[in-house]
Amino acid sequence: MGRDVIIACDFSGKDEVMSFLDKFTDVKPFVKIGMELFYAEGPQIVRDIKARGHKIFLDLKLHDIPNTVKKSMAVLSRLDVDMTNLHASGTIAMMEAAIEGLTRPDGTRPILIAVTQLTSTSEERLKNDLLINETMENTVMHYAHNAKVAGLDGVVCSPLEAERVHDRCGKDFVTVTPGVRFADGDKGDQVRVMTPAEAKRIGSDYIVVGRPITAADDPVAAYKRCVNEFVD
Repeated sequence: MGRDVIIACDFSGKDEVMSFLDKFTDVKPFVKIGMELFYAEGPQIVRDIKARGHKIFLDLKLHDIPNTVKKSMAVLSRLDVDMTNLHASGTIAMMEAAIEGLTRPDGTRPILIAVTQLTSTSEERLKNDLLINETMENTVMHYAHNAKVAGLDGVVCSPLEAERVHDRCGKDFVTVTPGVRFADGDKGDQVRVMTPAEAKRIGSDYIVVGRPITAADDPVAAYKRCVNEFVD
């Protein structure tokens, strides 16, 4: 599997995201549509961006009882997205139901990945807020293992954990890593971060980059910098 940079299009509405994508005249980046944009515009925004030729990671992080997730994934599979996700903490049974719902009648389905722990979660918050007394590393590895057992393709994890995930679950187990910032950039609200070059070195398969690209003075140049540091 080749590496790729996914741009987090965390915009509030269609006009804003389309204006941003209009800047990319010679390349069609892989883009992430998250909760804000999807809830603002509904499924049609996925169809509109897909029609422009972009690959889409639909980042809705489903987490519910298995039957509800199964039915919801069946709906998402009809949107022709390339990747989608759920929370690994929803249990193996929920993840297995998700795959069943996501798989189309012809046997195809988008890449399905599980969120282990959000990159805004520190080990202190893990213990104090969530009452998880295992280390962050042990928690992430356990959730990743559960995702593999359930038959998922990979996980969302911090780039700091991607190498260990591959060691535990295999090189073909996909790691999608947010929390990526340029060495000279602002970390924002992310706690566990890494540069594109560092993410490449430790074996991340995809990096998700938001504000370092979307808030840049020249987003296309920032995107190409990410590609140069991570892919090339």
